[in-house]
Amino acid sequence: MKLADCYNTRQFRKLAKARLPHPIFHYIDGAADDEVTYRRNTESFEHCDLVPNVLAGVEQVDLSTTVMGIPMDLPIFLSPTALQRLFHHDGERAVGRAAEAFNTLFGISSLATVGIEEMGANIKTPKIFQLYYHKDKALTWDMIDRCKQAGFDALALTVDTIVGGNRERDLWTGFTSPPRLTASSLLSFATHPSWTLNYLFREPFELSNLKDHIQEGSNVSISVSDYFSTMLDQSMDWDAAAQIRERWGRPFCLKGIMSVEDARRAADIGADAIMVSNHGGRQLDGSRAPFDQLAEIVDAVGDRLDVICDGGIQRGTHVLKALSVGAKACSGGRWYLYALAGAGEAGVKRALTNMRDELLRDMKLMGVTSLSQLSRDNLRYR
Repeated sequence: MKLADCYNTRQFRKLAKARLPHPIFHYIDGAADDEVTYRRNTESFEHCDLVPNVLAGVEQVDLSTTVMGIPMDLPIFLSPTALQRLFHHDGERAVGRAAEAFNTLFGISSLATVGIEEMGANIKTPKIFQLYYHKDKALTWDMIDRCKQAGFDALALTVDTIVGGNRERDLWTGFTSPPRLTASSLLSFATHPSWTLNYLFREPFELSNLKDHIQEGSNVSISVSDYFSTMLDQSMDWDAAAQIRERWGRPFCLKGIMSVEDARRAADIGADAIMVSNHGGRQLDGSRAPFDQLAEIVDAVGDRLDVICDGGIQRGTHVLKALSVGAKACSGGRWYLYALAGAGEAGVKRALTNMRDELLRDMKLMGVTSLSQLSRDNLRYR
């Protein structure tokens, strides 16, 4: 399959699967336990139908929105994800440049493979940093302060990784960061020479924002699930979240909110936004899909903070359904990671182009010219 043949997420997935050794591909593609929640994240959109209007004069369509006071030209952004230089040697650099070309929000993880300072200096599109609350508080505070110095626009505290999910595909493939050769994976690395040569002979792999504090993930191989379970502080609570918000002092988001009660607590501590998210189904299998929780959360706190629907997004119609319920924007990881793995920056730009074109076409077919015209009036549930 060629990049020019990729018109949707499923096709980008096929391209990524062909390009990546199987431990790396299954890390992107996999989720927790039986992966029920992972599948439901996308399937949930299919239980809701759009009701279009016609004869609306839709020659000019405006896709712009504002989240946490940050203007974006698209209502979907590239959610922060870890380990991107494992998927393509340009990693976060490629994703950031693609986001910049479309003037949409772009995130990097605490477990990023390019440093905060480099991304702050070189990528001018709005940037959000995903903070993991480590046992090592010097590391946690250092990342916050570095993001402030580097001019990041927002901080997202991830709150749903208090322990690592049971990612059985990673157990099956032996996936670790950095990758560790096993008897079962050796053949896959050998039969993907382009990826393997890039990994071996380009700049050394590292978790750039962590390496000066801890060796796990950069020089000591560890699974992501084990990293969460051993390195992150399981005593994190609402007081800790409030302390982080105060130290940061800029637009602040909680990533991983799924209940109305927690959404209200987020508003109470002064969060500017929440990402309704189950970590792509990679944590608690059997939990609800973000889209299924969206309406009750919007009704509870939508007038107090921005609600972002994160997870399962594969189509422009998925975005329009979430916005119609009341989300200010959508975000996701796999939809652009498959494209990054398959074709680097060009792949991510094509994924964004596809999404933008779908949104423009679908808005016109819906008979609306701005996102503010979307509402629950144009939705019906089966």
